[in-house]
Amino acid sequence: MKALEGEVITSALYANGIRVFGHHPRDGAPQGIFCVNGQCSQCMVLVEGVPVKGCMIEVREGMKVASCEGVPELPGRDDLPAFSSIDTISTEVLVIGGGPAGINAAIELGTLGIETLLVDDKSELGGKLTLQTHPFFGSREDCYAGIRGIDIAHILTTELSKLDSVKVKTGTTVVGAFYDGKVGMYSGDGYFLVEPRVVLVACGAREKGLAFPGCDLPGVYGAGAFQTLLNRDMIIPTERLFIVGGGNVGLITGYHAIQAGIKVIGLVEALPRCGGYKVHADKLTRLGVPIYTSHTVISAEGEGNLERITTAAVDESFNPIEGTARTYDVDTLLVAVGLSPIDELYYKLTEFGLECWTCGDSAEIAEASAAIFGGKITGRKIARALGRDVEIPDDWESKQEVLRSKPGAVADWKPLAGEGKAFPVIRCVEEIPCNPCVDSCSICSIVIPGDPIMGLPEFTGECTGCLKCVVACPALAITLVRPNAGERDGTSIVVVPYELDPGGLEEDMEVRTVDFEGNPVGTGTVVKMRKAPGDDKRLLVSIEVPSEQAIEVAALLELEAEEGEMGGDIADSISDDTIICRCERITAGEIRGEIRAGVLDMNILKATVRSGMGACGGKTCTELILRLYREEGIDLDDVTLPTERPFVAEVPLSAFAGIKGGDGK
Repeated sequence: MKALEGEVITSALYANGIRVFGHHPRDGAPQGIFCVNGQCSQCMVLVEGVPVKGCMIEVREGMKVASCEGVPELPGRDDLPAFSSIDTISTEVLVIGGGPAGINAAIELGTLGIETLLVDDKSELGGKLTLQTHPFFGSREDCYAGIRGIDIAHILTTELSKLDSVKVKTGTTVVGAFYDGKVGMYSGDGYFLVEPRVVLVACGAREKGLAFPGCDLPGVYGAGAFQTLLNRDMIIPTERLFIVGGGNVGLITGYHAIQAGIKVIGLVEALPRCGGYKVHADKLTRLGVPIYTSHTVISAEGEGNLERITTAAVDESFNPIEGTARTYDVDTLLVAVGLSPIDELYYKLTEFGLECWTCGDSAEIAEASAAIFGGKITGRKIARALGRDVEIPDDWESKQEVLRSKPGAVADWKPLAGEGKAFPVIRCVEEIPCNPCVDSCSICSIVIPGDPIMGLPEFTGECTGCLKCVVACPALAITLVRPNAGERDGTSIVVVPYELDPGGLEEDMEVRTVDFEGNPVGTGTVVKMRKAPGDDKRLLVSIEVPSEQAIEVAALLELEAEEGEMGGDIADSISDDTIICRCERITAGEIRGEIRAGVLDMNILKATVRSGMGACGGKTCTELILRLYREEGIDLDDVTLPTERPFVAEVPLSAFAGIKGGDGK
């Protein structure tokens, strides 16, 4: 097979059309990807006879990759190599995680000359920023609002590279925290220990799973995994996509898919309202993607790969409602039902008495803009703890809380016509932390009354028609109207932001127009297309429309919605044959049997049914098992969680033993 230099094994296999990487030894079930972030073990393959997570290992020419069919035999050895001591290095501060929070903390520490070691398990820094092709919200001053995540990653890593006191180790996984204050790490160079004075855990978050019949089929995987394949590795992994989960991750991922030319069939959210920003949901509905609130996925089916899913409406207790089942033909279902902090190292280090801090999603799940700013604050707090005299402005903590804020109330939008030769139409109706439009206006005609970040922007009446606000708005929520400027009588020009493939648009083409929530408005004629100044990924499309429709027009309709096929049985709860523990293929029925037998200690479940004993170490199944306890009427305060022990990730015995040049066999 052919692969690209720097590509990981799973991406190379996907690019070559391979979606199934092997079959589980317990029941022969096909195995595919799930997280593509090193947190699960769905992508296990054999490389030169050694089982590895394919999403974490870069390809190299001549590499022999095979499926894990059954349990591989251990290779024999005629002699044992000589063991050697484990290297230990010291540093003032150890930062675990090279995402937005960790990088910003390291920048603050490095600027003060504090000896800092930053480690990350990926081959490049940036974390989830490297997957985000959309402009960020927040404030320009504090967290690069209006700039795309991939560009923010470049800005931050460039700034970090200028600091001599910060050392960076990529491709390095922190695998254990120990009582003597040392931290174990594994990289391509082997296993070594770090002895820090202070540790900052900024490992981010892992995606939550969702249990339903067929949830383990190849083709059912996390939205973050999809973003990795699509935005980082430039692979089109699907043709027909469905999404479960209406938070920002699910909504943004759906938009990214449409940008890549993928058909998004729909999105379901179990709550009555999407938890993500309304402007993200509106971007999907404007393009023709139906969003079904108070709905969920109840099953997935397919022979070896996902072929169809069934959804249903749910009541206030999230139970499926009879007569509402609907089936869709899809090849991929993205699971975007929330994130969990990766914080096990933080709690272990704290237990052992080491001075330890946390920030970003490891501390609290929020937007990347909050992680960026939180890293700055935490970096300075650590510097103070180390005796450095550094200022932390009084308003930083309150800014951080604003950036962490959940969406506020939704106000009624009242279309108002401006005066003059041009005026912007601003469709922000939900309080979210965002203000690039204010900063973009050169004549200060866009203001936010009250809170300078969380308030709703208003146009004060004067406009030069420069279009800077249309370019700056991360949500594509601003259009510009030029009243009565069309070539035909009774028509106006509306300039809309456009981020899809322009290949299907051309001047003089008739297009269908929609309002901000995707409702049909009418038709218009494309009169001009040009690149947005300072943003090569956004076009400004001028459309001639009837003047009475100009204020309503927000976008062009792109997709035709599919309604699916009504009918199908609805189960009251997760069926007994539903897979809960992916690594060991443990079913809901097996776990229910232990719970009903009185097992309240999840460590005992490891011994009785082997849940949590797989390569992920319980990272993907623990929360699903807790859901089964709740369904059985067990108070979770009475349940003993699994004990966290080193190692939290795989380490070849050869490396742990200090064998230099060990091949892991």
